[in-house]
Amino acid sequence: MNCYLFCFVLSAVLASGYGGAFKALLYSDWITCDHDKTLDYGISETQIFFYDFKNNFNLTFPIDSAVEGITSSYNLDVTRKLVFFVPGYKSHINKNTEDLLRQAFSTLPDIYLIIVDHSAYTSSKGGKIASYERSVKMAYYIGTALGKFLAGLHAKGFPSNKIHCIGHSLGSQMLGYTGTKYFELTNEKVWRITGLDPAGPCFANSFIEDQIRSGVAQYVEVYHCNAGGLGTTAVLADIDFFFNKKGNKQPSCHEGYIPGKGESDAAKCSHKACVRYYSMSVHLQNGFLAWACDSYDHYHDGKCAANEVTIAGYNNPGNATGVFYVSTEMYGIE
Repeated sequence: MNCYLFCFVLSAVLASGYGGAFKALLYSDWITCDHDKTLDYGISETQIFFYDFKNNFNLTFPIDSAVEGITSSYNLDVTRKLVFFVPGYKSHINKNTEDLLRQAFSTLPDIYLIIVDHSAYTSSKGGKIASYERSVKMAYYIGTALGKFLAGLHAKGFPSNKIHCIGHSLGSQMLGYTGTKYFELTNEKVWRITGLDPAGPCFANSFIEDQIRSGVAQYVEVYHCNAGGLGTTAVLADIDFFFNKKGNKQPSCHEGYIPGKGESDAAKCSHKACVRYYSMSVHLQNGFLAWACDSYDHYHDGKCAANEVTIAGYNNPGNATGVFYVSTEMYGIE
């Protein structure tokens, strides 16, 4: 299906007060949001990077040969957890986001880490509008192929309840398709899907089946850091965490002193902050404390202090549902 958005409904964006790169992207032109699932695009240039930090061992394969390549080269320990990371638009295996995840998980002894590089289809080649449109169009095909890959590992003996999928931005939205395809092929759900500021442009107003959502894994959690900008405002997961204020702007991400200047960089900074917070949480045993609340204003005014509390981040126990608010100020983190 095609949907044509002019400035993401210009009046709504202006009324929201959200600035940043999303406005900059859409003010300049029309953007075509195409979620057509009938085009049968190939994604064979997608690369799978496998890491066993405990044994200082890693492998790389094209996605089509990755299941056989990994399992024939390596004796998988099925008692370990598999952390499966899917980055977003304009990502690459050698960029900072991927390195943050590698560093965060490199000291955990009982996990495997897989990082997906889909940059052959989601780079900025062709210009800002055209490349994002192309990346959105490819999201279904990449996400579905990732579901097939994980189902292939499952067929080789890797258990569903040991698979934790983490996505950032466009990668988060891909994981909605991944979880759906995995269930279709195995009749089981992966243990957890974590969305770090899932992409908003072309997804926030799309059909629910094109978004990360509750039901595509045993437990689905979403973290919001630039909601209404580069990230979605949609609350569709089992639990949604809003970081700092309304989950739209992070404390260290400044727009500068001249109105209109620096908004794009500030939005990107907030968007990436979710990856930074989550990476930090890997080694915070008590995590980031999060309070259930029906609005940020009530949370800010202390009206939710007696409400349910859970842990946001990697150590989230997975037994809470609803909307929760988190402040990093108490941890001295901006």
